[in-house]
Amino acid sequence: MNRPAALNRTLLALIGLVLLAAGGFALATHFGRLHVLDPASSLVPGSTAPPTWVFYVVIAVAVLLGLLCLRWLAAQAFRRPKTVAWRAEEVDGATELDSATAAAPVAADVEGYDGVRSASAWLSGPRDRPELFLIVTTDAEADAGAIRARIAEHALPRLRQALEVDELPVRLEVRLTAKSGARAR
Repeated sequence: MNRPAALNRTLLALIGLVLLAAGGFALATHFGRLHVLDPASSLVPGSTAPPTWVFYVVIAVAVLLGLLCLRWLAAQAFRRPKTVAWRAEEVDGATELDSATAAAPVAADVEGYDGVRSASAWLSGPRDRPELFLIVTTDAEADAGAIRARIAEHALPRLRQALEVDELPVRLEVRLTAKSGARAR
């Protein structure tokens, strides 16, 4: 179970329900369907302004809330899968391989393909059932279908052979860039 995603969905659902309830309450009160508040009366008692420190507290809370919202929004942009260390026990010792190290040659292979500007690859999961996450940024005029086919025919079989696995699920994201021309390295 992906706990951060579940928490994210739960928080979004709760915030959505609170906003819907507040909007429904405001509309029902405004149109006279709900008689909890008198539409003609003022919202707060009295006509004097609150002390100055109240404004500073409200501003500080609003800024803090805004920064938390920006942090939450930034966390939604891209979540990189967690890398793992694979350990293979041998008779004469053990070999340990970081999954990020195993994925680096795939990214290097894909970056060499025509039309590809950059590639990032991550392997996640257990050693006997790894998953490949691949992000490929291409030129605007590049043939994404041909690049995908080249990955499936060239890079993936090589990685499956290196990892000694028969199946390798892949999550491929192809990003098109507006820039064209030769890439700078």
